[in-house]
Formats: sequence, C-alpha cells, structure tokens
Amino acid sequence: MPRLLRSSLVTVAALAIASGVDVRRALADGPKPAPDAVEAAQALVPPDPDPWHISAALYGWAINVAGNVTARGQTIDTNASFFQLVQQSDSLAGFMGYFEADKGRAGFYGDLVFTKLGFSASQLNYRNPIAGLRLTLTTSEALTFQMYIVEMGGVYELCKWTGSEGSFTALDGLAGFRYWNLSADAYFDALLNVDFSHLGFERSLGLEVAKSDAIQWVDPLVGLRLRHQFTPNQAIWVRGDVGGFGLQSSITWQAVGAYSYAWQFSGYQIAALIGFRALGVDYSVPGGANGFGLNETLYGPIVGVSFRW
Repeated sequence: MPRLLRSSLVTVAALAIASGVDVRRALADGPKPAPDAVEAAQALVPPDPDPWHISAALYGWAINVAGNVTARGQTIDTNASFFQLVQQSDSLAGFMGYFEADKGRAGFYGDLVFTKLGFSASQLNYRNPIAGLRLTLTTSEALTFQMYIVEMGGVYELCKWTGSEGSFTALDGLAGFRYWNLSADAYFDALLNVDFSHLGFERSLGLEVAKSDAIQWVDPLVGLRLRHQFTPNQAIWVRGDVGGFGLQSSITWQAVGAYSYAWQFSGYQIAALIGFRALGVDYSVPGGANGFGLNETLYGPIVGVSFRW
C-alpha cells in the first residue's frame, strides 16, 4: 500500500476515534436519503380511494311480545309489554351488538341479540284442548324462554343520490342468514271445570307442562336498507327484510329504523341512536307430545351508542 494512502487512512481513523464515531456502524449504515426524497417517494403512492370503514354499536331493545309458544305439544298464547316482562325476566332488555365493515360500495355485517323472557300466569292463555274444559293458570311464573339470535350477511350499495354539502341518500341491498337458538320452560297449575248440564264436576290438579330442549335453526333472508344523511352529524335509516321461505321457518321478517346524532373526532366518530325494531318468526316442528313451535312478534324501542372509524 502506498505510504500516502496508508497515512491518510490512519489519520481518518484517528480522527473518528477521537470524535467518538463508531466507524463500523457508520460504514454499515451507509448513506441516508434526504427527508425531502422520502416525502417525494411517499407522494408517488396514491391513497386508497375506497378505504375500509368500520362501524360497531351496542344498544338495548325494550321488548314487547305478542304470539304463542308450543312446547311438548302444548300451546300457550303470550301477550306482554316490556314493563310486565321486566318483573319476571332475568334480563331487563334484549341486548344487542352490531358490526359492519364497508369498502367502497360493498361490505358485510353481523348482529347479535340475547334475551331471557319470563311470563307470569296473568300474561298467558293456555289453549283449551277440549270443548267444555276450563283451565285457569295459578302460578306466578308460567313460562320462560331464552333466545339467541345471530344474523350475518353482506350489503351492497345499489344507488346513491347526493344533495347539498354533507347530504346524501343511499339504497342498499342485503342478503344473509339469521340463526335462532332458544329454549322454553312452562310450569303451571290448572283448574279444570267441566259442566255436564245439571251435573257439575270440578277438579283441581297440577300440570308440569313442558321443558323444551334447545331448538336451533337457520333462515336465509334478503332485504333493503335506505339511508339518508341530513348533515355530517345527523342521519336516519330504515331497513326491512324477509326470509325463511319455508325452508326452516314458514316466514321470518324484520322492520327497523333509527335516528343518530354523531360527534366527530380525529379519525373516528361517536353517535347516539334511538329507533324502533320489530322482528317476527313462524317456526314449528311437528311431533305430537314432542312438538315445538314459535309464532312470535318481538317489538319495541331501541337505544344505544355507535362508533365509526
């Protein structure tokens, strides 16, 4: 090695050691691009024109019930308001969770409902199986049924009409399935009165009517949803669907609408919502003493909070 080059390397190394620089690390790291070059390279990558948007909501459903339940072949008519059910039920409302993820015009959603409803004797009417036979319920709690409802599906924006700044109306189509899982327990006493013209006969006995195992089934469904955005903070939407089509349930249907007011934050929003929901089903499993059926309409106000980012 020429003496001049060797002398230069020694001098550079000595200066590096004296200044506290790690020569090996400096050589390994190599040259760094200027900050302006990094920003310029990032600017060349176009942003996603349709980023994912995610919504999640937690809300309660104050359920009123009208219809009938059949367990072990025995049919009991039900008709109770939310306030009547509160006195007999383990859960004060139907608890719901909703999730939706959208990218562009397409997305998917999921919905969960859980409730356990209790009916007192005064809210039930045991169907008379024999003409001339009178049955009177006497216990404080005659029927309870526990219900899980899980709904999943896809949604697609069919058309959209824009209005003034921050305002639009959109129509969505949806298709999916609704999974039902429920069980019913019915226990009561009955007073039987039979009148044979001038000869009266009366007898009282206790009847343990039914304890149903968990019944579960899945219904397909299709529907539409209409959304209207008044301002960036205020919106309203209504939705209807129908399903079953005789594959499992004879029919299942739903109608729901809600108004929301949102508060905007950096990168996300929080909204309060209030609305009304009605859900109906007609499902039966023949089997005589083991038969089961549910012909109910659940309806009432909903209230909750949603998050979107």
